[in-house]
Amino acid sequence: MDEREALALLDAELDPVGDDAAVVDGQVLTTDMLHERTDFPAGTSRYTAGWRTVGASLSDVAAMGAEATAAVAVYAAPTFDEDELLAFVRGARDVCERVDAAYVGGDLDDHQEFTVVSTALGRTDDPVFRSGAQPGDVVCVTGTLGRSAAAIELFERGDLERANDLFRFEPRVAAGLALAPHATAMMDSSDGLARSLHQLAEASGCGFAVDSDRVPVDDAVSELTDGEDAALELATTFGEDFELVVTVPEGELEAARSATSVPLSVVGGVREDGVTIDGEPLPDRGYTHG
Repeated sequence: MDEREALALLDAELDPVGDDAAVVDGQVLTTDMLHERTDFPAGTSRYTAGWRTVGASLSDVAAMGAEATAAVAVYAAPTFDEDELLAFVRGARDVCERVDAAYVGGDLDDHQEFTVVSTALGRTDDPVFRSGAQPGDVVCVTGTLGRSAAAIELFERGDLERANDLFRFEPRVAAGLALAPHATAMMDSSDGLARSLHQLAEASGCGFAVDSDRVPVDDAVSELTDGEDAALELATTFGEDFELVVTVPEGELEAARSATSVPLSVVGGVREDGVTIDGEPLPDRGYTHG
């Protein structure tokens, strides 16, 4: 089974399954595991690894419209190198500080492959789930898409400084908090825009119509790819960008935009069924573990 098949299996055993984080009595909880082989290309600094590991979990908190409060991480490696370990912890601490959360420790273990696990906590009395999108809403994304795809290309080219810079994203906690009062559904784009829309469609029992010329493709992707079609493909399907995908009633759009300092792009609208781009079916493709 791949990750999606495994989640479908667990959906029959556990309730609830499917949102970015669990919410228990106002406490938001989420956890993520990353591996060197699949998540950290050669040239990824330990500082970037720490930032990205904890940032991924903080992004899940953001997607629930919650305040981030704290995070911990597990660091496992074949050996403990002083400089690498300190760099990892500093990256984890700095990304927490960026969203006004506390990095409060974790665990160490030896492992044949550099492997990390992060857990983040948040708080909200009114979480935003994936299940509230309604026909007539608009669907928006924060920031730009494709940064991670561009970073991978730069790692392969040996431009490690720029690649690491693109790989360190800012978790959209402040944006999630600002958008929550206006949002009907929300999730992060870690699996890519296309797959996120399919997941939202399934959770909300709706569809989406997207316009390709409204997708905010990051400048770095356009610079590093050959043509607009290739750039759009990476921006919509590569994933790992950790932006927010959010549905908002059309009458709330301007208030939502005014509430956050992060650019909010309308990429389409919510429909009764089907997920399309420029009137054609948008394939359910994106990032999948396993």
